[in-house]
Amino acid sequence: MAIRIFITGGTFDKEYNEITGKLYFNDTHMHDLLDMGRCRVPVEIRTLMMIDSLEMTDHDRGLIVHQCANADEDRIVITHGTDTMSETASIIAQKISNKTIVLTGAMIPIKFGSSDGLFNLGSAIAFAQTLPHGVYVAMNGRYFHADNVRKNKQTGMFEELK
Repeated sequence: MAIRIFITGGTFDKEYNEITGKLYFNDTHMHDLLDMGRCRVPVEIRTLMMIDSLEMTDHDRGLIVHQCANADEDRIVITHGTDTMSETASIIAQKISNKTIVLTGAMIPIKFGSSDGLFNLGSAIAFAQTLPHGVYVAMNGRYFHADNVRKNKQTGMFEELK
């Protein structure tokens, strides 16, 4: 069975406006990334939203939970902004226990060329195939349980709480 990939936005899919110097959303880069990574895992992709995770509302998180709960696939990867990824993972974990759900993101936009996003996506797809049911965050080659992770704002790295 395929892995479901839900797109929510975040740095992963941001573009850079060379005139204004601002980051913005256009469309997901998921198809290009899967091609670049030579992914041979069957996937089904659906864009749920294209927003910065700092702008994500309870309604947005409810939509993510709903889509995960109703997906035919029991292996799911969610691209998400890193600033509130832990919060969303925790909310999903409170509601869904019969699927393997892995949230991932990027600290540097894919369009910058030196992004960690491709590596994080590949790791998330691998973890989604191998980890038992539960909700996880996958960043920098590591996975964390949804109830035991935070983004360290000083280092820009994800770490365990305990």
